[in-house]
Amino acid sequence: MIEPTLNQYAPPTAAVSDVSPESAGYSELKYFSTKGRIGRLRYLAYSTGSSLIIMFVLGLVMGLLGALGGGALGLLGTLVSIVAYPFIIWFAFICAIKRCHDANLSGWWSLGMFIPLANFAFFLVPGTKGSNNFGPPPPPNTLGVKVLGLILPFIFIIGIVAAIALPAYQAAKMRAGATQSSSQL
Repeated sequence: MIEPTLNQYAPPTAAVSDVSPESAGYSELKYFSTKGRIGRLRYLAYSTGSSLIIMFVLGLVMGLLGALGGGALGLLGTLVSIVAYPFIIWFAFICAIKRCHDANLSGWWSLGMFIPLANFAFFLVPGTKGSNNFGPPPPPNTLGVKVLGLILPFIFIIGIVAAIALPAYQAAKMRAGATQSSSQL
């Protein structure tokens, strides 16, 4: 009698539902908790993403209130802004604490956000390799994190180019206008 052979092309039958990020060697991402670690690019992506979301929502609210009429509605828009900004600061602190944890520092170092130019340390100081006092390393960055993290530097570069090019364009335009008006005389 011939014994049945295993199909080498059959899908694996191992139960993979019990695999968690911790068992894979990475920490679980908890967006609104101070526990865990995030890397430099993820910190930049979360900061950029939260700012863009809040700006979009506030712009939408202000636009709707402006379309409805102004006056007392303008005050309502200001109150919405006053309520929204503490949430931005709260989320920024959560991200900064996790970033400090990635560098194996206490979360109290996140108060450095209030010191001008000290915030660049969050982008420059690399995280510790492997596990540290605050847990396993964060998971690898996804494509979405990479794209969102590179939006802010891209906007920054465009802003610098615009700050240089627009005054030069205005000066050239004024010289051309002056030359054209003197040639018409």
